[in-house]
Amino acid sequence: MGSPNGGIVGVVNPTSFGKCTQTIATGSTTVTTQPGTRLVATAVVAGGGGGGGALQNGNGGGGGGGAGGFRTCSSFSVCGATSYPITIGSGGAGKTSNVCIGGDGTTSSFATITSAGGGGGGTSNCSTAFNLGNPGGSGGGGGAKGPSPAAGGTGNTPPVSPPQGNTGGAGTNNPLGYPSGGGGGAGAVGGSGTPTGPNVSGTGGAGSDVSPIFGPGLPNSGVYAGGGGGGNTTPAPLGGGAPGTGGTGGGGAGAGPGAAGVAGTANTGGGGGGARANDNNPSPTQGGGSGGSGIVIVKELNKASGVWNLKSQFSAIKQGTWVLPQDSFDVDYLVVAGGASGGSAPGGGNAGGGGAGGYRTSFPGGQKLSLTGYGPLSFPVTIGAGGTAPGPGASGTDGSPSIISSITSAGGGGGGYNPGNGNPGGSGGGVSYSGPNTGGTGNSPPVSPPQGNNGGGQGGSAPAYGGGGGGGASAVGGDGTPGGGGPGGAGSSNSISGSAVDYAGGGGGGANANRSTGGAGGGGAGGLYPGTVGVAGTANTGGGGGGGAFNSGGSGGSGIVIVRAPSARTLGASPGTNTVTTLPAPAGGCKVATFTVSGDLTIS
Repeated sequence: MGSPNGGIVGVVNPTSFGKCTQTIATGSTTVTTQPGTRLVATAVVAGGGGGGGALQNGNGGGGGGGAGGFRTCSSFSVCGATSYPITIGSGGAGKTSNVCIGGDGTTSSFATITSAGGGGGGTSNCSTAFNLGNPGGSGGGGGAKGPSPAAGGTGNTPPVSPPQGNTGGAGTNNPLGYPSGGGGGAGAVGGSGTPTGPNVSGTGGAGSDVSPIFGPGLPNSGVYAGGGGGGNTTPAPLGGGAPGTGGTGGGGAGAGPGAAGVAGTANTGGGGGGARANDNNPSPTQGGGSGGSGIVIVKELNKASGVWNLKSQFSAIKQGTWVLPQDSFDVDYLVVAGGASGGSAPGGGNAGGGGAGGYRTSFPGGQKLSLTGYGPLSFPVTIGAGGTAPGPGASGTDGSPSIISSITSAGGGGGGYNPGNGNPGGSGGGVSYSGPNTGGTGNSPPVSPPQGNNGGGQGGSAPAYGGGGGGGASAVGGDGTPGGGGPGGAGSSNSISGSAVDYAGGGGGGANANRSTGGAGGGGAGGLYPGTVGVAGTANTGGGGGGGAFNSGGSGGSGIVIVRAPSARTLGASPGTNTVTTLPAPAGGCKVATFTVSGDLTIS
């Protein structure tokens, strides 16, 4: 009589054949598991809290926002070929007024795992009702100039095990001023303001690293959920004080002299930096930074410990879920995100140009991308959209990220509208013409080598009132000047496709005279008063759109992904608008897959 287990003796162990498929969700979506997947590893990070407001003509800074809740699971049971919803939490709004506690972040979730939004930072109001930090995944920092100390919000609220975050730091009264507390982070409590000695606000609590679970190459290097730093006071009459730094993992720094609280980095769950009071000064308060949006990572596991019977193996082979031998090889890549639109200024003034989409490449001579899987290999490719031209009187719209495997390039930052700074992004947006504004920060979130440059600053005065140009892949955006708009920063040339093509140029700033140029690599020219609108960035270059001049800004150009593999490999690119070509000598027959729309790369 035959053995019921097919001739193999041993316990039957649960197996999971997920092919190590990894999904990185930066927006709410649905993930459908592989047919053989039974176990996944997950990281769920909620939106960070916003920085608290501060009292104009007062003496204190707002508390830093708490990081979004941070939860990981190395082995979570799922069903194969099943769709699971993913929700990505948004960051809470940063506030300016002293009666406004920073907004709380919102929840992120995967299946039954939910992480709570970070708590908003307290304000520098004398009332206990306003200066306490809010509770959340991690708690917001306490504001200054209230009951001493003004407690930070409680972390790990609602409670889960292991804890999803930490408590925010306390705001205090220092003889030299009124330092606030930093928001709590996933890995540490927020720092409290110094009660004696130098007047320094609390640092944001450190975030936590998920790379040991998911491997290298994750957005923001795999470190998430850092708390926002506390804001402080401008110098007068007590000498002022230093803001707190943001916690590692996307936490924004507190507001400093002439600069608002820094926003938490997008898709890290970082808390926003607290606001800064202008002590006995009629100038407006420097507002708190908004919290960073959350992120969810799901890795479908391969696990088959012990033994299983031949009947089960044969069934899995028939169903196509039995894992084939692992395949691994290196490819060159070019990943360019969507460029941002320029600011729109139809009612008056000249806006900044849009920043180029993030530009990341291994070609030529850089570190190639290792693709590993269980045949046949298939990898999703996301092409970032360009930012759409905004409505009347608004900053430019940020571009969207482009993604393949572990490589993510960030969308460009929108151009500023009067008065306003450029947005951060792969490359930053240029400033509007008016006020002491700054160009948006490029290479945000930071990667190495950098994926872009800052937008142009110093918006110009009469007669041209030039807006700043958006940053490009290889150069910062030009400053706006009295003589004209700042040119867009130059992009970079790349011949991975077999021909040299420029990508990721910044958009030019709007002006009343001497129209600015867009950066080489698809950047659109700036608008020109009275009736010439900003030019759109070129499609599939990641170019930024030109800033408006008493009119609309141009939309950003969409991104592109190109993969180059050895001649021995066969590539496929779907849908049909994407292409695969074979390069002639001297490239030795290398295969090149070019994606102009989102799709799937197959390799055999």
